[in-house]
Amino acid sequence: MEQTLTVDALRDRVEGIFRHAGMNAIQAAALSRVITAGERDGCKSHGVYRIEGVLRTLKAGKVLGTAEPELDGGSDSAIVRVNARGGFSNPAFELGLPVLAARAKRLGLAALVVNDCTHFAALWPEVEAVTDHGLATMVMCPSYATVAPAGGKRPLLGTNPFAFGWPRTGRAPYVFDFATSVAARGEIELHRRAGKPLPKGWAIDAEGQPTTDPEAALAGAMLPFGGHKGSAIGTMIELLAGVMIGDLTSPEVLDFLGSTTLAPFHGELILALSPEKFTAGREGDPFARAELLFEAIQGQGARLPSQRRFAARAKAEAEGITLSDSEIAQLERFESLGLNAVA
Repeated sequence: MEQTLTVDALRDRVEGIFRHAGMNAIQAAALSRVITAGERDGCKSHGVYRIEGVLRTLKAGKVLGTAEPELDGGSDSAIVRVNARGGFSNPAFELGLPVLAARAKRLGLAALVVNDCTHFAALWPEVEAVTDHGLATMVMCPSYATVAPAGGKRPLLGTNPFAFGWPRTGRAPYVFDFATSVAARGEIELHRRAGKPLPKGWAIDAEGQPTTDPEAALAGAMLPFGGHKGSAIGTMIELLAGVMIGDLTSPEVLDFLGSTTLAPFHGELILALSPEKFTAGREGDPFARAELLFEAIQGQGARLPSQRRFAARAKAEAEGITLSDSEIAQLERFESLGLNAVA
């Protein structure tokens, strides 16, 4: 029977699962926040579904659940560095965020580089955390090689998500967050679990032929969105959030893990920009001008990105988060068995 939990109650249960699995408070708390946020916002592919992958990666020894991220605070440059020290990206980001925001407000722009981290979550939680400081932001990271470049037949690029946010006074920010593949890998896995075929154009099989079979797609490669355009953006992310920050590219991640069943190990790049600093000396309030643009978009009947997610959030905060029978059973299994619940 399905069950409805408050946002806080679900977060406490998820954090308890991770603590039971041997993770420290720093790692468990940050991960429980981002997983619960995914479920709260109706993003099922980044909600409690992700717990199993976290536990599997922890059990395989590919992530350190007791890591304490380390901030490089010795420089006053525009580049802020946090070494996740083999742990998850989320607590490393939380550690570096206040320094990133302060430097971006002072210098006009700043970058947070997170190295040596495992990443499994959506990027919009980081985006919203930066926009909460009144800053615009771009966030990106590689993944593991599961996407064929445009015209190619074998996995080479990652799903390589890219996200952007613009702060809005008194309302939710303008946010988009998307994989540079046609769909996130988690969406293909959800289709597989549900026994549903994929839409055409999502993937190719191991021979490079188009397929709608999720199993064949997982054994083959996903496709970039927009053909050569998505392929180019995915390559840009490999360069900026892999090569440029001295961390792993998607092919290197796959070599390191040896499997796509584990959460990927790489780096992350977060750019923060101050609209006030960039418009200094020019006429007009950048935030007021942005609102005119948003109003014009909506005035044509178009929807701003993330509006569905924000509506789901409001509903969940008022009415709670409803989980299915199988999701509740899985939570109980993780609570009981810990790491023994995964292969």
